[in-house]
Amino acid sequence: MTAGAHPTRMLDLAAGWPAGTAGTTTALTGLVGDPDDQAPPAPKRKPTRSVAPAGSRSTRGWPGPGGGRVGYLDAPTMWRATTVQACGLWPFSAGSGAPMSGVPIGQHLFTGATVCGDPISWFTRARYISNPSLFMLGMPGLGKSTLINRMAVGLAATGVVPLVLGDLKPDYADTVRALGGQVIPIGRGVGGINVLDPGAMGLAAERIGGRAGKALAAETHGRVLNMVAALLTIVRGRALDDHEQSVLSACLRHLREHTPPGRPPLLPDLLRVLEEGPDRVRAVTLDRGQETRYRDAVDPLHRSLLGILDGALGDTFGAATSTRIDPDAPAVCIDISRIGEADTQLTAAAMLAAWSDGLGTVAAAHALADAGLAPRRWFFTILDELWRPLRAASGIVDRIDALTRLNRSLGLGDAKITHTLKDADALGTDADRAKARGFVERAGIVACAGLPAAEMEELGRVIGLSRREIDLVSSWSSPPGWASTGANEEPPGRGRFLIKVGGRPGIPIRVSITDTERRLHDTNQRWTQNRYAAEQAAERAAARTAAFEAEAELGNLVTRSEFASPAGEPATGDPGWTR
Repeated sequence: MTAGAHPTRMLDLAAGWPAGTAGTTTALTGLVGDPDDQAPPAPKRKPTRSVAPAGSRSTRGWPGPGGGRVGYLDAPTMWRATTVQACGLWPFSAGSGAPMSGVPIGQHLFTGATVCGDPISWFTRARYISNPSLFMLGMPGLGKSTLINRMAVGLAATGVVPLVLGDLKPDYADTVRALGGQVIPIGRGVGGINVLDPGAMGLAAERIGGRAGKALAAETHGRVLNMVAALLTIVRGRALDDHEQSVLSACLRHLREHTPPGRPPLLPDLLRVLEEGPDRVRAVTLDRGQETRYRDAVDPLHRSLLGILDGALGDTFGAATSTRIDPDAPAVCIDISRIGEADTQLTAAAMLAAWSDGLGTVAAAHALADAGLAPRRWFFTILDELWRPLRAASGIVDRIDALTRLNRSLGLGDAKITHTLKDADALGTDADRAKARGFVERAGIVACAGLPAAEMEELGRVIGLSRREIDLVSSWSSPPGWASTGANEEPPGRGRFLIKVGGRPGIPIRVSITDTERRLHDTNQRWTQNRYAAEQAAERAAARTAAFEAEAELGNLVTRSEFASPAGEPATGDPGWTR
């Protein structure tokens, strides 16, 4: 070997045989190995069959008899299993790169590894995201609500409270009942919400007392004022004037001071205050003691309130709250599914009232925890079918926009579900469209079910998607082949999702649900026979059977009466029949 040349490395592929038997060089002679393999060769000595001492393995393999060193080893396919399932392989199983923090949501589509995740766990424990929110897009019928339902069940098991503030189908009512939670129906003849009721925030302010209680009471006043103004905006189709909000605020303060404790005021009470015109209210109208000026200032507001009470919203918002939200409930669902799809005004008002009441309950829970009067609780809000509330009223866009910016300080995670980004393009104003598109940009997690290629291209410009990810998700939106038999077959993309977090590569998963989840979360109930229909069918079948039996028995009686005389005596040839 010449000076300066790289030292040759003899790979011990023929350990145990006399030196030179395998030749002086091999195909692997001179390969560059690890630094600990670059030492000069040891002096030649008489070969022996001794076993290599323990611990002499390098990073390239074991030397000695039965060993052999190689250049590198291909990484094996990695799988994950519990110690019960793979107890015979322990401790030789290796983990994969799939996240394991949070609710088990499915299996990796390529490796089969279990994938766990939810917005709250990835924000609080894993620190994968900086905003505890999830935005999901996908074509109808591919399992979007099913995945969110899985997250809600898993989070409820850890103490997080799922809040479905406006279930439009409903998709989550049965699950909330199974969790021991509270389902509150809202609609005409079903239940209503008193928008003047301070609810949980008012009760918490009284319980806390002191400066903190006064601050919470002031926040309660602002929340009630905003809710009444939102209702009036829905009825009018435009926002209130500034002086009208001042009049409303003065009326609400007067009501709070003159209403007996334990009895929340109602909208008819607000009308009565406007009609009477106390000094506090007249002062903000600048009437200067003239009745005409006062009436000119409050009459438009008076007419709008009459429009609420005597119009489409009066039955739902003009009386006392039918059921208050229980702050200690493990889950809450406000069911507005009985409101017709064409009734956009009532849908918008119910959604706004549900969000106002629900977020007020969240604020009250955190205020009690800050005062040391209750344990700290986290909340998980679900807004399914996002396109419907967004189109119902402009105020809902602003409320959801504020939620996506402040949910970290509010102590809640959220999940929003819609079909495509084009749902935002259908909004009325450019400002609302820009706010709706910001929901995707600010989301900590974006989950994609099957979407067309054009939609995926547009989404890729917002969150960054590779060509392979676009093609994969687009393939999930294809329908089954024409040659399918149609017997219990599902679309190719059902239960498949791509989880994207920032610039990380997407995680494709497959969700498999249990029989219990399938029973509790069936979004196609209108296309299947329910228990009532089965019971009715069984009753009709039993009635037909009874009718046939009665008819047969009647036929037997008629046949036997033919052998009896009118006087009841046995006829001639009668073998002894009697009456």
